[in-house]
Amino acid sequence: MQGKPRSMPHDSDTAAARIRIRHFSKSLPMSLLRAREAVMRHFRASLRRFGITEQQWRVLRALTSGDSFEVTELAEATFLLAPSLSRILKDLDERGLILRRTLKSDLRRGLVSISPQGLALIERAGAESEVIYREITGRYGSERLAELQSLLRQLEECLDGPEIVG
Repeated sequence: MQGKPRSMPHDSDTAAARIRIRHFSKSLPMSLLRAREAVMRHFRASLRRFGITEQQWRVLRALTSGDSFEVTELAEATFLLAPSLSRILKDLDERGLILRRTLKSDLRRGLVSISPQGLALIERAGAESEVIYREITGRYGSERLAELQSLLRQLEECLDGPEIVG
């Protein structure tokens, strides 16, 4: 004997209230993802013109901030999982955009740095990137953008450390 099917609530506010969590649209992770998507929408066409993905750009940009990185440091700096980073590094290496070597003291540990070709790509793509940044700054305002970046840094610092458990 089958029971009567339960109807699904049509009003998402009612559903959220029933399970006592904030509405999906007010979720901090979703708000951050929507903002990231809005920003990245402006950069993607430029990255495609240069034949690189968002993740490859992230790796190349990180590599410009130091002489060389251990692979684990690079994964942490770019928020990429090791398997994804491994594929990205393989592609960037094949394209001559990075240089890879192993530490003489420990052959299991790899070092990665940006190649001259990678720097040239960053210079060309970076010029376009700065144009996009100027457009975003013009729309949003330089003070508001600086404030947003400061608030995001403060949020990150505040939440850095032990996980919050409910």
